[in-house]
Amino acid sequence: MDMRNRITAALKDAMKSKEADRLSTLRLINAAIKDRDIALRGTSEEDAGVSEAEILGILGKMVKQRQESARAYEEGGRLELAAKELSEIKVIEDFLPRQLTAAEAEAAVDVAIGDVGADSLRDMGKVMAVLKGKYTGQMDFSKAGPMVKSRLG
Repeated sequence: MDMRNRITAALKDAMKSKEADRLSTLRLINAAIKDRDIALRGTSEEDAGVSEAEILGILGKMVKQRQESARAYEEGGRLELAAKELSEIKVIEDFLPRQLTAAEAEAAVDVAIGDVGADSLRDMGKVMAVLKGKYTGQMDFSKAGPMVKSRLG
């Protein structure tokens, strides 16, 4: 089942079981995907909408936004709002593939460097492009960048 169908099915299940918090998060996910569909409308001949990889990117971005918000709420002493953000993260992560461990991420970086034949910092963009192509939704690229830089530097 593709990502859109999984999200739609989860949305219907949340409606039937009257899970209000889960339902609102799933609606946010749907809205973000539809916004991206609308932004892409008319830019390609196919107008097929957002690809699976782009959906994974959207979900990853949503998780990161909520992590930052939860951190800000915790620093401000608003623990109930931080808890809400953290519960939204759990719902979103249900649709993301398993995150790579630190060791797996390092191995992936090494393989990508080998695939590209990178030997200097000038090749960092090529390496990151390979990583984003293979590991969208599975890897935190804000951590992968420094890994690539340290190996190429």
